[in-house]
Amino acid sequence: MSNDIRTLAAGLGFPEGPVAMRDGSVIFVELNGGRVSRVDAAGGYSVLGPAGGGPNGLAMGPDGLLYLCNNGGSHYEPGHFAGQGPSKDYNGGSIERVDPVTGARTVIYRDCDGNKLAAPNDIVFDRHGGFYFTDLGKRRKRDRDHGGLYYAQPDGSSIKELAYPMLSPNGVGLSPDEQTLYVADTETARLWAFDLVAPGVIRKAGFPSPHGGRSLATMGELCRFDSLAVEASGNIAVTTMLTGAITVFAPDGRVVRSVAMPDTHPTNICFGGPDMQTAYITLSRKGELVAMPWPEPGLRLNFQD
Repeated sequence: MSNDIRTLAAGLGFPEGPVAMRDGSVIFVELNGGRVSRVDAAGGYSVLGPAGGGPNGLAMGPDGLLYLCNNGGSHYEPGHFAGQGPSKDYNGGSIERVDPVTGARTVIYRDCDGNKLAAPNDIVFDRHGGFYFTDLGKRRKRDRDHGGLYYAQPDGSSIKELAYPMLSPNGVGLSPDEQTLYVADTETARLWAFDLVAPGVIRKAGFPSPHGGRSLATMGELCRFDSLAVEASGNIAVTTMLTGAITVFAPDGRVVRSVAMPDTHPTNICFGGPDMQTAYITLSRKGELVAMPWPEPGLRLNFQD
């Protein structure tokens, strides 16, 4: 299947957060460089608006605007493709609204209940128009901030903490019936499931869960989980770094399939195309955005263009 991979853009600075647009373009971010970028259907590359911070997860909102998780910026050193701790001007993370045409950004959240957001990472909207997002926490050489899971409204009126602390929550996605929220934890390579009883309300699992999630799946080899996307069937496709694959889990935690990638660090996946069977994947070590046919349709996201 890897022979069917098409490179849409190369030479990128740690790409993540692809969003498939109706016109055939893909909007994504480049953490190294602070850019929100676009590749059009003809393969043309452009940067949307001014660069800055550490743009990460990206999603289309109910108002036709994009919503961005900004991790506040990272420090990049020669010889390292990934960030090596916070940037010198780091002052916390934020959630931003982004115009998909001009790239203009507006900050809507910097904190929750007076606590600064550390490094917002990934985001998904529910059908009611609110969004869940993860905060990875900021890692430094000798210590790190806790991560967490949050729910907020796109108009800036409400943000609340759902689960805290978490070690390194990264990818986030909803089941087709929106009764379950999935969160991929990076450092433990563990997939968590949170049962939802209402928008932004979780039924917390008891002890020994450290934060109310159900431990759904993990791997028996050294790897790290990054982002995720849900198939229309309800399976969860998790980008699996170090092993260089997309690992697809059933809702009961079984591994359904593993799709090899031509990079040790596939970081994000989204679905698009008229039949939702085109997967757009960021290969962050190589600095590429690629596309490939997917064996099953992906779940069409709420408000997907």
